[in-house]
Amino acid sequence: MVTLLAAPAEPLTNAGDTQLVLAALLGIAAVVLLIAWGKVHPFLALILGAAVLGVVAAVPVDKIVTSFSGGVGSTVGGVGLLIALGAMIGGLLAESGGADGIVERVVGRVSGSALPWAMAGVAALIGLPLFFEVGVVLLVPIVLLVSLRVDVPLMKIGIPALAGLSVLHGLVPPHPGPLVAIDALGANLGQTLALGLLVAIPTVIIAGPVFGNLIARYVPATAPAALLPTRRDTDDRSPTRPGDGRLDADGDLVTEDDLLNPGTGRPGAAIEEPAGRRSTRPPALWAAVVTVLLPVVLMLLRAIGELTLDEGTAGRKALDIVGTPIIALLAGVIFAMIFLGYRSGFSRTQVSGFLGGSLPPIAGILLIVAAGGGFKQVLVDAGVGNLVADAAEGANLSPLLLGWLVAVGIRVATGSATVATITAAGIVAPLAATLQGPEVALLALAIGCGSLFFSHVNDAGFWLVKEYFGLTVGQTIKSWSVMETIISVVGFLGVLLLDVFI
Repeated sequence: MVTLLAAPAEPLTNAGDTQLVLAALLGIAAVVLLIAWGKVHPFLALILGAAVLGVVAAVPVDKIVTSFSGGVGSTVGGVGLLIALGAMIGGLLAESGGADGIVERVVGRVSGSALPWAMAGVAALIGLPLFFEVGVVLLVPIVLLVSLRVDVPLMKIGIPALAGLSVLHGLVPPHPGPLVAIDALGANLGQTLALGLLVAIPTVIIAGPVFGNLIARYVPATAPAALLPTRRDTDDRSPTRPGDGRLDADGDLVTEDDLLNPGTGRPGAAIEEPAGRRSTRPPALWAAVVTVLLPVVLMLLRAIGELTLDEGTAGRKALDIVGTPIIALLAGVIFAMIFLGYRSGFSRTQVSGFLGGSLPPIAGILLIVAAGGGFKQVLVDAGVGNLVADAAEGANLSPLLLGWLVAVGIRVATGSATVATITAAGIVAPLAATLQGPEVALLALAIGCGSLFFSHVNDAGFWLVKEYFGLTVGQTIKSWSVMETIISVVGFLGVLLLDVFI
């Protein structure tokens, strides 16, 4: 893992404490107002916010640019590759039907009373590699259909599914939020993953099946008929996202990207010679499950090796290599290419198209994460981080509580969990240097919990849930917003409980 740039030996400015506090407040306020009131894209808002912070702190303009650029570069190097590989795994799961297979197999084998628990478990499983929005698109049609067929209240199984996706998205790598916090704080990814799963299990249970059973009495939602899933013949499937391309006469995916067609001399030329229409089939369930769990298992094995094996031994070295996040996720991608792609009947061109099509949707996320890393670095280089660390030490304020509160405030103000995570991690990063390894992982999780607090009308996820479930704004606040708050609070309490025993 690549860590972000360290603070310089000397701050880039001679501003006093009051001026630095004012600079930090104005910089954060600029980001919040630009996103929430000005409707400016978070990428631009973070750039402008960093400029405001630097100018008010009397940092020379050239130093602001250098600091911001350095933060962007190191963040992309440490986080960008992992996000891209995770998106590729999610794309192959979605396009091959592997994610659908996991959902349908589990849901088809449980009774009505166990459905909320099954949906929470399935959502948590497929939520490991999938972004929240992708998970919603995959799961919600199944939730709607199950609710209609077995006559179970929609919220009773919908809330557990959303809870499983949201908890994993906020607390467990390789999702962007946890990765950003891990990278900014210098936390151990394996430890954060293991502790995050420990926190996630009770959090999903309480915010999912338990709360779902309660809220179903007060939010009598019904499945929107227009969103009920319909199936098509696999041979007739066509790309569903811009950039996925089109199908040629033999069923191979044709894209307009020269990178997929090296040496052909023109965009859109098929790589393979026509050989008749290919017959594709759903991948085996075991292949989909292994695809999801392989990177997680490899990273967990590395964490176990760090705790149980002596440094320098052959076993420790081997686990350190295979458990490196990039290697673990790359192994997942290669496995998915073989068993979800080629072995399911997809051509090399189609698999390449699935992988390429998974990247454009994450471009905005990568830019926001990168700009957030630049904003964080300006905070650190100006000396704001050390100032906050000194203030927190003098006030005897727990770093875990400080990280959670900062993330909560920015989440509520901007609606962006990613912006909340980036900013909070940048502010409390100097405190991480005073903590032991597992405590740094817990600080990353505390920030992740805070970034999920009370999603409301300034959050795109709020409207996604509202439309997919056919809810009113009031019903969405009663169900989704309260569920997110429960996740944030229960998850943070779990972090505090682990802190007592570590």
